[in-house]
Amino acid sequence: MKIGILCYPTFGGSGVVATELGKSLSEKGNTVHFISYAQPARLNVFSDNLFYHEVSVKNYPLFDFPPYETSLTSKLVEIVKFEKLDLIHVHYAIPHASAAVLAKQILKTIGIDVPVITTLHGTDITLVGKDPSCKPVINHSINLSDAVSAVSRSLKDETLKTFDIKRDIDVVPNFIDIKKYTSVKKNNYRAKICDERDKLLIHTSNFRKVKRIQDVINVFCKIKKKKKCKLIMIGDGPERANIESLTRSLCSLRDVIFIGKVPDVENVLFNADLFLLPSEKESFGLSALEAMASSVPVVTSNAGGLPELIEQGKSGYVCDVGDVEDMSIKSLEILDDSNSKIFKENAFKRAKNYDIENVLPEYMNLYKRVIKGGVK
Repeated sequence: MKIGILCYPTFGGSGVVATELGKSLSEKGNTVHFISYAQPARLNVFSDNLFYHEVSVKNYPLFDFPPYETSLTSKLVEIVKFEKLDLIHVHYAIPHASAAVLAKQILKTIGIDVPVITTLHGTDITLVGKDPSCKPVINHSINLSDAVSAVSRSLKDETLKTFDIKRDIDVVPNFIDIKKYTSVKKNNYRAKICDERDKLLIHTSNFRKVKRIQDVINVFCKIKKKKKCKLIMIGDGPERANIESLTRSLCSLRDVIFIGKVPDVENVLFNADLFLLPSEKESFGLSALEAMASSVPVVTSNAGGLPELIEQGKSGYVCDVGDVEDMSIKSLEILDDSNSKIFKENAFKRAKNYDIENVLPEYMNLYKRVIKGGVK
């Protein structure tokens, strides 16, 4: 198959999943064309059947803002025509689904009928989708897509509640390449900051308020009163400066290390002891899955798709949003030497269910259905 993939090129979950999906599809012999305003962060390998097309935007004096969606639509029409794509798979509703639906309508006028699959990832529904300036466009784009998938049952339910959807939504979960996590042999971060008795805790996010990063620090401080431990904070975003200030006032920046964005998160997760994710909203929890693939148990909130991912009391614990006390208690239970090994084994076992080799066939079946016209 010849597949066009539209995604954001950033380290965010939707961009990571889209990029890893495209790479895996190309390894299976499909031709994949990525279309975005910059090369996706995880797209570091090219082959004879893996391509990237940059969307360039000209800003005319007439416009206050560059017309990216128009440029994206035109580029997509061009790529479908000249590369003879079999389908378009868009990740994140705005602006990708709306651009793809418009491109599909333009192509029909010249006798080309290309199906569009839209994958919903989270904030395109739970945040952007609820904005009155975007909601009608997202509703229209979902209903006019040839197939729609959501990364969790929770996100599917939220979509059906928020919008007037006239079509089925498949649930195809996010995934990881388990081999990437099992191939790591050393954690240089742990070697530098921890002594033999320290437990290593990890948090990864984009440092937005919805991630409740202050809860991470508060939980860590409670744990530290009873266990020797260090915390590594991965990522960057608008709340980072505030959280660093909070850390200085509550504990120490020698115990909590901020390392910013890293492309190889698996090297930081290796041989860690616990992953904390107390988010207020989390459509799937890809960062938690990455931790579990590294045999790191997780303590999370009961937000969105997290209860679907984590087996309560086995691969980790799910606690009420904002319940720092319960998260601390559950964390200490996992970190206890008598429990740690079994939690780590269960986390990895659970993660294997989400290996790309298990999830990719679900996307392939969806592709075949839309090409045959079997999705309503």
